Amino acid sequence: MNLPSGLRSLAVAAIATAGIGFASAAHADSGTIRFSVYKAAFFVGGSGGEGTFTFRGKTYPISIGGVSGGLAFGVSKTYYRGTVRHIRNVRDVTGVYGAAGGGGALGKGAQVIVMTNDRGAQLELTGKQVGLQVNADLSGMAISLR
Repeated sequence: MNLPSGLRSLAVAAIATAGIGFASAAHADSGTIRFSVYKAAFFVGGSGGEGTFTFRGKTYPISIGGVSGGLAFGVSKTYYRGTVRHIRNVRDVTGVYGAAGGGGALGKGAQVIVMTNDRGAQLELTGKQVGLQVNADLSGMAISLR
C-alpha cells in the first residue's frame, strides 16, 4: 500500500516526535532528600532548615526557606525524607515549590506532601512533626544548594 508523500511525512514526524518524548522521559532520574524544617506561624508563617540531597551517588548540602499564609498558628519542627523525581541534573532540585494543605500536631504528628517546582521536579515527602502546629494554608518552600 502506497501512502501519499504528505501523509507519509506526517506519519514519520509523529513517530519521531513520540520517540523523542519517550527518550527524554527515559533519561529523567531521581534522587533522595532529607531535611528538617522549623516553622513558626500566626496567620503568616515562616520556615527554615537544612538537609541533604543525594543524586547519582553524591550527597549535596541544601538549604530550605519558606512562607505560608492562611489559618496557621504554632511552632514546630518537621523531619522530612523522600524522593525527588523527574530530574536530569542536580540543579533541577532547586527552586520554589508550592502547596495547599492542612494538618496539625500536638506533640507529634505526620505529614505527606507532593509538590512540583517550575523545572518539573516532583518532590514526594513524608515527615514527622514535633510541636504545636495547626494549619490550613497555602505555603511555598524554596530549596537551594549550599
